Amino acid sequence: MLNGKKILIGVTGSIAAYKSILLVRLLVRAGAEVKVILTPDAEQFVTPLTLSVLSKNLVLRGLTDHASWNNHVELGRWADLFLIAPLSANTLAKMAGGLCDNLLMAVYLSAKCPVCVAPAMDEDMWQHPATIKNLSRVRSFGNMVIEVAKGELASGLFGEGRLSEPEDILNFIGETYFRTRELEGKTALVTAGPTQEPLDPVRYISNHSSGKMGYALACALHMKGAAVTLVSGPSYEKLPYGGICMVRVQTADEMFKACQKHSGADIILMNAAVADYTPVKPEKQKMKKKEEHVSLDLIRTVDILKYLGEHKRKGQFVAGFALETENGREYARAKLNEKHLDAIVLNSITDPGAGFGHDTNKVTIMDERGEHVSQTKSKKEIASDVVGFIVRRVSGYDQI
Repeated sequence: MLNGKKILIGVTGSIAAYKSILLVRLLVRAGAEVKVILTPDAEQFVTPLTLSVLSKNLVLRGLTDHASWNNHVELGRWADLFLIAPLSANTLAKMAGGLCDNLLMAVYLSAKCPVCVAPAMDEDMWQHPATIKNLSRVRSFGNMVIEVAKGELASGLFGEGRLSEPEDILNFIGETYFRTRELEGKTALVTAGPTQEPLDPVRYISNHSSGKMGYALACALHMKGAAVTLVSGPSYEKLPYGGICMVRVQTADEMFKACQKHSGADIILMNAAVADYTPVKPEKQKMKKKEEHVSLDLIRTVDILKYLGEHKRKGQFVAGFALETENGREYARAKLNEKHLDAIVLNSITDPGAGFGHDTNKVTIMDERGEHVSQTKSKKEIASDVVGFIVRRVSGYDQI
């Protein structure tokens, strides 16, 4: 997501400065090149040595360090993004008033890159009219403000003013500043997770799907610029990006109706583990233990993937997933043809680290042109591979 991006982080005097340590680590892991500026007050809360080790760059602390000059103009031009996190009430007031009494403010006033701030302060300070006025003024300059979180504060009170969590900051800047445009103007429909077919008010038939793969696919499509709708069965997974439209369903029938509603999408990627059968007549009351053996009367659910393939319009790209336990390639090829798909992604629960519940997966992407077999890697990386394949197909390139 941030591979090769240059991120300049400003850390100000707030107790939340300790979170900058994890933030720097996450940014470096995401592939960014990170440099850190500390204000004098920030050094009371976090050490330059810690941030220097994690960022792999010398931490900048003043306009001059050890008889050398830190070129604030050059720093503001070097960065793809200047992120101030945490932003104290004091530095916020300086930004609003255009004061320049330290390196961070000198870089801010000369920066040519986008500036994003993540405030952190006690609730009373956050709600003070001066703070509200300063935030409005800073926003009017074109700067982006990450909303504060609500929770326990340094004062011991519970309320608004907490620094947004580092993972949320990472996702926010990725979505806001670094989405690419390969699929800009395209719409995408993704399904994820299991369905639950009720037997009675407290029991249901389902499967072990966690939704991890489908959520990763939705995020990968979103970060390529597509307008994504995710139709999800019950799942504990959370979407890191606010720009993805979420539709929650429970049963196969609900998922079918949601997919019908959004079936005009340019790209359709069916990853959900939809139940093949559902009870003919769910009980209205809880079933009691009576007989030694119980028979369930089940009926086939609608084959959503086949329906979408058969109703595919010209120029639409429809792909599905096939989870198999044996003869995977043969079954996947049959599904590819029978359901009129543009591609199918095969994975097998017999491969170590693949299938339901794992954070990793191993897949084979198949279409009429051939096959691409991945190594076992994270589902986020698999999602990137699958979406990269789709981008090439939608763009008209023939290579896998």
